Amino acid sequence: METQNEDLKGQKTQETIAQEKKQTFKENFWELVRFAFIAIVIVIPIRIFVAQPFVVSGTSMVPTFQNGQYLIVDELTYNFKSPQRGDVVVFRYPGDTSKFFIKRIIGLPGETVDVKAEQTIITNKEHPEGFALDQSYVKNHSEDSAHRVLTNDEYFVMGDNRSGSSDSRYWGPVPKKLLVGRALIRLLPITKISFLPGYYKQLN
Repeated sequence: METQNEDLKGQKTQETIAQEKKQTFKENFWELVRFAFIAIVIVIPIRIFVAQPFVVSGTSMVPTFQNGQYLIVDELTYNFKSPQRGDVVVFRYPGDTSKFFIKRIIGLPGETVDVKAEQTIITNKEHPEGFALDQSYVKNHSEDSAHRVLTNDEYFVMGDNRSGSSDSRYWGPVPKKLLVGRALIRLLPITKISFLPGYYKQLN
C-alpha cells in the first residue's frame, strides 16, 4: 500500500514538473512576443524616422571625430528647423548617393563662400561686405581655395581636417534633400560620450 502511494506521489510530481515547464514555456513565449511587438511599434519607427547609428570612417573630421567613433544621428530636427552654420551633419554624397559623409556646415542657402587658405569668408544679405568665420576648431589647415555661390537649397560643407578632407571645395555644395541629419550623440568610445558632439555656434 505504501509503495502504491509513493508511486502516485511520484506520478503527481512528474505531472507537476511537466505543467510547470509548460507554463514557463508559455510565459517565455509571450514575453518574446511582447518584446517583438515593442520593437516593431516603438524601436523600428524611431530607427527609421527619428535617429540612426553612424560610424565615422576616415580622418576628414579630425580632431573633432576620430575614425571608428560611433554616433547617433538626429533625423527629426531638420523637419522642423533649418540646418545651422556649424552643425555637424551626415549626408548622402552628391557624387554617389549610396555613400554617407560627415562634415560641418559652413555656408547656408543664398550665401557666397570664399575659401582662401586658412580663411573662409561668408557674404550674405546681413553682411554684404563679407565676414571671416571663426574656425578655432580647425587644427590642420589647407592652402586650397574655392569660390561658391549657393542656391536656395544648397549647403557648403567642409571637414574639420582641411588638409585631409574631400568636401564642397572640390565637388560642390550639398542639396538639402541629401542631408540625413545632425550628429546628436557620440556613444563610443565611452570616454568620449557627448551630446551634440562637435557643435560650434558662430556669432555671425
